[in-house]
Amino acid sequence: MAPVPRRVKEGYCARMRLFSGRVAPIAAEVVRILIAAGDIETESPKEVQADVEAVLRTYLAAERDVNDRTKELLERTGRSMNDFGRVRNQIAETKGIKVGDEMLDYVLDQVVQIFHHSANVEEIFVEDVELRRKMAAVFKKHMALDGEIDAEVRAQLRHVSEGSRTWEVEYARVLEQVKRKKGVS
Repeated sequence: MAPVPRRVKEGYCARMRLFSGRVAPIAAEVVRILIAAGDIETESPKEVQADVEAVLRTYLAAERDVNDRTKELLERTGRSMNDFGRVRNQIAETKGIKVGDEMLDYVLDQVVQIFHHSANVEEIFVEDVELRRKMAAVFKKHMALDGEIDAEVRAQLRHVSEGSRTWEVEYARVLEQVKRKKGVS
């Protein structure tokens, strides 16, 4: 019987995160793949890419706002950072967005909607579920590296309370170090 990888033994759960530095590469690849497969038709691929980037940047801004509001609420009410995830989900729900494990489905829905409403997409030739399936593969590929980087950063910050101001500063610092080390900064 093959040994279980150490990360699985420790209860490691791969977190997929969307980082702002991955927005343009994800958008470019999504548009390129969908056009090449004949799934969408456009005379302005760069504009469609800009539409996708706008959706992703809007999501990231909303997610940042949810995180900030969560931290403020926990500090104001004197609650523990152990409540961060639950409170974050509640605040995200009030803003009408999804975070955590539901984030990818939410973002894919938003991108499909922009394709249907964009003046830059002349025609869509496949069902929404097919668009989502093809885009999900691109997102997962890009976000998996981000998840690995995030896991490495979190491993180095085990001693710091997540969500605290110290966490934010240290996370950004260690994140840049790890990205440089992996050659993705």
